[in-house]
Amino acid sequence: MTIVSIKNGKDHFPQLVRKAEKGDTITITRNGTPVAEMTAIKKRSYAIDWDAGERYLREHGIKRKKGWIAPDFDDPLPEDFLITPLPEDFDEPKQRPKK
Repeated sequence: MTIVSIKNGKDHFPQLVRKAEKGDTITITRNGTPVAEMTAIKKRSYAIDWDAGERYLREHGIKRKKGWIAPDFDDPLPEDFLITPLPEDFDEPKQRPKK
C-alpha cells in the first residue's frame, strides 16, 4: 500500500496509475488524513454462469427450466383478427378466483 499526498499525487500521477494497475492500492491524503484510494478496476465477466442458474433453480424448488409454449404459437392469425371488435368488458379488471 502506497500513501501519497494530493500534491505529490498530482506530480507523479502516471507512476501511481501504473502501480494501481499492478494491484497496489494508493491512499491519497490531505494534510495527513486519508481522503481517497486509487485501485485497479477489476475486469467483469459477462458470460452466462449456467451453474449459478442451476443452483438457483434447485434452491427454489423449480423443476422445469422453461415454460410451456403452445404448438400453434407461431401459426398465422385469422384474417379477421384485427377487425374483430373487443368484448365490452375488455378494459374492466377481472376477478381472480380465490384459492
